[in-house]
Amino acid sequence: MSLDPAEANTANRHKGRECALQMLFAADLTDTGAEAVIDNYWRELGDGAVDMATRDFADRIVAGTLTHLEDIDELIKKRTEHWRIERMALVDRNILRLAVFEFRYCDTPNPVAINEALEVARRFSTYEATQFINGVLDGIRLDIEAAGTAEPDSGQPATTQQ
Repeated sequence: MSLDPAEANTANRHKGRECALQMLFAADLTDTGAEAVIDNYWRELGDGAVDMATRDFADRIVAGTLTHLEDIDELIKKRTEHWRIERMALVDRNILRLAVFEFRYCDTPNPVAINEALEVARRFSTYEATQFINGVLDGIRLDIEAAGTAEPDSGQPATTQQ
Protein backbone atom coordinates (compact mmCIF):
# COMPACT_ATOMS: atom_id res chain seq x y z
CA MET A 1 0.00 0.00 0.00
CA SER A 2 1.55 3.28 -1.05
CA LEU A 3 0.96 6.63 0.55
CA ASP A 4 -0.40 9.57 -1.38
CA PRO A 5 1.94 12.60 -1.42
CA ALA A 6 0.17 14.35 1.47
CA GLU A 7 0.32 11.23 3.65
CA ALA A 8 3.95 10.65 2.70
CA ASN A 9 4.80 14.24 3.66
CA THR A 10 3.10 13.77 7.04
CA ALA A 11 4.96 10.50 7.66
CA ASN A 12 8.27 12.06 6.55
CA ARG A 13 7.81 15.02 8.85
CA HIS A 14 6.91 12.78 11.79
CA LYS A 15 10.03 10.68 11.22
CA GLY A 16 12.03 13.89 10.78
CA ARG A 17 10.84 15.16 14.16
CA GLU A 18 11.85 11.88 15.80
CA CYS A 19 15.32 12.14 14.27
CA ALA A 20 15.53 15.82 15.27
CA LEU A 21 14.64 14.94 18.87
CA GLN A 22 17.43 12.38 18.99
CA MET A 23 19.91 14.94 17.64
CA LEU A 24 18.75 17.63 20.08
CA PHE A 25 19.07 15.12 22.91
CA ALA A 26 22.65 14.36 21.84
CA ALA A 27 23.49 18.05 21.48
CA ASP A 28 22.09 18.75 24.95
CA LEU A 29 23.91 15.83 26.53
CA THR A 30 27.28 16.52 24.92
CA ASP A 31 27.10 20.32 24.50
CA THR A 32 27.79 19.84 20.79
CA GLY A 33 26.94 22.36 18.07
CA ALA A 34 24.42 21.79 15.29
CA GLU A 35 26.82 20.90 12.50
CA ALA A 36 28.75 18.33 14.54
CA VAL A 37 25.68 16.71 16.08
CA ILE A 38 23.94 16.45 12.69
CA ASP A 39 27.02 14.93 11.03
CA ASN A 40 27.57 12.49 13.91
CA TYR A 41 23.93 11.45 14.02
CA TRP A 42 23.68 10.52 10.35
CA ARG A 43 27.10 8.85 10.34
CA GLU A 44 26.66 6.82 13.55
CA LEU A 45 22.98 6.50 14.40
CA GLY A 46 20.84 7.65 11.53
CA ASP A 47 18.35 5.34 9.90
CA GLY A 48 19.70 4.55 6.44
CA ALA A 49 16.13 4.22 5.18
CA VAL A 50 15.38 7.91 5.80
CA ASP A 51 14.92 9.78 2.53
CA MET A 52 16.67 13.09 1.82
CA ALA A 53 13.54 15.23 2.32
CA THR A 54 13.05 13.79 5.81
CA ARG A 55 16.72 14.16 6.59
CA ASP A 56 16.76 17.79 5.40
CA PHE A 57 13.66 18.56 7.47
CA ALA A 58 15.26 17.06 10.60
CA ASP A 59 18.54 18.88 9.98
CA ARG A 60 16.79 22.25 9.57
CA ILE A 61 14.79 21.75 12.77
CA VAL A 62 17.95 20.92 14.73
CA ALA A 63 19.99 23.80 13.29
CA GLY A 64 17.15 26.25 13.83
CA THR A 65 16.37 25.09 17.35
CA LEU A 66 20.00 25.36 18.40
CA THR A 67 20.35 28.77 16.74
CA HIS A 68 17.31 30.12 18.60
CA LEU A 69 17.85 28.14 21.82
CA GLU A 70 17.98 31.12 24.20
CA ASP A 71 14.72 32.57 22.85
CA ILE A 72 13.04 29.16 22.90
CA ASP A 73 14.18 28.41 26.45
CA GLU A 74 12.90 31.80 27.65
CA LEU A 75 9.43 31.00 26.30
CA ILE A 76 9.52 27.62 28.04
CA LYS A 77 10.71 29.16 31.33
CA LYS A 78 7.76 31.58 31.34
CA ARG A 79 5.35 28.63 31.37
CA THR A 80 7.29 26.41 33.77
CA GLU A 81 7.68 28.70 36.77
CA HIS A 82 8.22 25.88 39.25
CA TRP A 83 10.46 23.85 36.96
CA ARG A 84 14.00 24.88 36.16
CA ILE A 85 14.64 23.92 32.57
CA GLU A 86 17.95 22.34 33.54
CA ARG A 87 16.09 19.97 35.88
CA MET A 88 13.59 18.74 33.29
CA ALA A 89 14.15 15.35 31.75
CA LEU A 90 16.41 15.71 28.69
CA VAL A 91 13.84 14.15 26.40
CA ASP A 92 10.99 16.32 27.65
CA ARG A 93 12.83 19.63 27.41
CA ASN A 94 13.98 18.82 23.89
CA ILE A 95 10.47 17.87 22.81
CA LEU A 96 9.35 21.25 24.15
CA ARG A 97 12.18 23.01 22.32
CA LEU A 98 11.39 21.28 19.06
CA ALA A 99 7.70 22.25 19.23
CA VAL A 100 8.40 25.84 20.30
CA PHE A 101 10.80 26.19 17.38
CA GLU A 102 7.99 25.09 15.07
CA PHE A 103 5.60 27.56 16.72
CA ARG A 104 7.96 30.47 16.23
CA TYR A 105 9.88 29.80 13.05
CA CYS A 106 7.94 27.35 10.87
CA ASP A 107 4.65 27.41 9.06
CA THR A 108 3.40 24.31 10.86
CA PRO A 109 0.00 25.10 12.42
CA ASN A 110 0.38 25.28 16.20
CA PRO A 111 -2.16 22.51 16.93
CA VAL A 112 -0.24 20.23 14.55
CA ALA A 113 3.06 21.05 16.26
CA ILE A 114 1.49 20.24 19.65
CA ASN A 115 -0.01 16.98 18.40
CA GLU A 116 3.29 15.93 16.84
CA ALA A 117 5.16 16.77 20.06
CA LEU A 118 2.73 14.59 21.99
CA GLU A 119 3.14 11.72 19.52
CA VAL A 120 6.92 11.94 19.86
CA ALA A 121 6.57 12.13 23.66
CA ARG A 122 4.42 8.99 23.68
CA ARG A 123 7.21 7.16 21.91
CA PHE A 124 10.23 8.56 23.75
CA SER A 125 8.96 9.65 27.18
CA THR A 126 6.28 8.81 29.75
CA TYR A 127 2.52 9.22 29.96
CA GLU A 128 2.92 11.85 32.67
CA ALA A 129 5.35 13.75 30.47
CA THR A 130 2.78 13.98 27.68
CA GLN A 131 0.40 15.74 30.05
CA PHE A 132 3.13 18.13 31.19
CA ILE A 133 4.28 18.82 27.62
CA ASN A 134 0.70 19.39 26.45
CA GLY A 135 0.04 21.93 29.21
CA VAL A 136 3.29 23.82 28.69
CA LEU A 137 2.93 23.92 24.90
CA ASP A 138 -0.68 25.06 25.06
CA GLY A 139 0.36 27.92 27.35
CA ILE A 140 3.24 28.91 25.08
CA ARG A 141 0.93 28.72 22.06
CA LEU A 142 -1.45 31.15 23.76
CA ASP A 143 1.44 33.48 24.65
CA ILE A 144 2.77 33.49 21.09
CA GLU A 145 -0.65 33.98 19.53
CA ALA A 146 -1.47 36.81 21.94
CA ALA A 147 1.83 38.52 21.13
CA GLY A 148 1.42 37.93 17.40
CA THR A 149 4.97 36.58 17.10
CA ALA A 150 4.32 33.28 15.34
CA GLU A 151 5.92 34.16 12.01
CA PRO A 152 7.95 31.88 9.78
CA ASP A 153 11.66 32.66 9.59
CA SER A 154 12.66 32.57 5.93
CA GLY A 155 15.91 30.74 6.55
CA GLN A 156 14.39 27.94 8.59
CA PRO A 157 12.50 24.67 8.02
CA ALA A 158 9.05 23.84 6.85
CA THR A 159 8.00 25.41 3.61
CA THR A 160 4.73 23.52 3.36
CA GLN A 161 2.03 22.93 5.90
CA GLN A 162 1.37 19.47 7.18
